[in-house]
Amino acid sequence: MGKCYNSVVVDAPCDTVWETLRKFHDLSWASGVVTQVDKISELESDQVGAKRILNGVFHETLVLFDDHERTFMYRIDDGPGPVAKDAVKHYIGAARVLPITENNTAFVEWQSSYESPDDAAVGELCNPIYQALLQALKKHFA
Repeated sequence: MGKCYNSVVVDAPCDTVWETLRKFHDLSWASGVVTQVDKISELESDQVGAKRILNGVFHETLVLFDDHERTFMYRIDDGPGPVAKDAVKHYIGAARVLPITENNTAFVEWQSSYESPDDAAVGELCNPIYQALLQALKKHFA
């Protein structure tokens, strides 16, 4: 089983960061990384089963949403190259925001797990995307 893991400290209160990140259909904070988000279901951003297409190629479905724990999980249903539906199975991504109580900032982690005949190729595609998303989130609050 392959895994990706990335994290960042954001200089903003945990609840403020979560309020931005929790919006499954709104990645306006990630301009330059996500150029297009298409909502393709009637469900809202906090409803399990909500669907989106990112940048015209990543088809994703929200599979868990928890405001109390400040986390969501999504499945990649289809995507480019190593995350295409025929190339990867059980791809689950997750984002979580935790408080850093020492200085009222936030620790954000973005990770995924998946099954693939080429775990390295999936990681080579996804890790840079997660890193860019986290840096965009950090910059959004700078």
